[in-house]
Amino acid sequence: MRRRICLLGATGTIGRATAQALVRRGYEVVCFARAPADGTKARSAPMAPDDLEGPTVKVVDVGDPAALAKDGFAGAPFDAVVSCMASRTGAPRDAWAIDHRAHLNVMAAAQRNGVQHFVLLSAICVQKPKLAFQQAKLAFEAALIDSGLRYSIVRPTAFFKSLSGQIERVRGGRPFLIFGDGTLTACKPISDGDLADYIAGCLEDESRWNRILPIGGPGEAITPRQQGEALFALLGRPPKFRSAPVALLDVVIAALSALGGIVPSLADKAELARIGRYYATESMLVLDPVTGQYDAAATPSTGTETLFDFYRSVVGGAAAPDRGDHAVF
Repeated sequence: MRRRICLLGATGTIGRATAQALVRRGYEVVCFARAPADGTKARSAPMAPDDLEGPTVKVVDVGDPAALAKDGFAGAPFDAVVSCMASRTGAPRDAWAIDHRAHLNVMAAAQRNGVQHFVLLSAICVQKPKLAFQQAKLAFEAALIDSGLRYSIVRPTAFFKSLSGQIERVRGGRPFLIFGDGTLTACKPISDGDLADYIAGCLEDESRWNRILPIGGPGEAITPRQQGEALFALLGRPPKFRSAPVALLDVVIAALSALGGIVPSLADKAELARIGRYYATESMLVLDPVTGQYDAAATPSTGTETLFDFYRSVVGGAAAPDRGDHAVF
């Protein structure tokens, strides 16, 4: 019999790729999709559930245990849950509602319905938690590990989507923006397809069971300066950079935080600025717990597509991904 998989977050870019990877492997996939949030801008709204081909799609309020039971699991058997679901903004309220509480709801429902395996897409940045969404993810990771379910916790490095924001800027003749000299951080970016195949493989590869799994894409770790140099080379132009001090972000965060006490919406913007500062100063690599240093050599790799392959395709005419609420540049 075909194994039946509950997939969360299937309308996002990684979730969509994961749905396709699971279908290719012969799984029966049932997607629990959240309805778009009220007031969501068109550019950041999730892809329509009925755009997905192959899987069955149900619109389910994962924040409501009763809805999960009635509209989601509905008493039907599932072999595993695969979650690519994440908060849309990373703001504290959204993070704790989705990255933590909604996942707890799903896990409880999964256990009641006999699910044996829970594959969670987390993030490598939780190694050094300074932000609300990282704390929320860690809290659910701990709950999942203690649940008794077989688990696979996947912590990917940077996504291609996250590193695509300056393609149009450079193509338009403007400089590539960096913090400091552009070598403060490094990452091993991973494509949607390569990550999706890795996630789907967690259901079959016993070496990935009951483990936390940091994972990056192929090749050496690269810095923001190297990303910019590659873009200029693909466009046949000499590199042109503009450096900004990290202290500038500190000023923005302080100002938004102070005003957030008066205008609540600015408090969320302050958190987004904190997220931006984190990624501007912290590498997306495995963190050595002894030295406190990021270690590219200790960061596992998978897949075949590099970030520079992706840049080449976009420069050649492929569509750049919509980066939604986390767009900075």
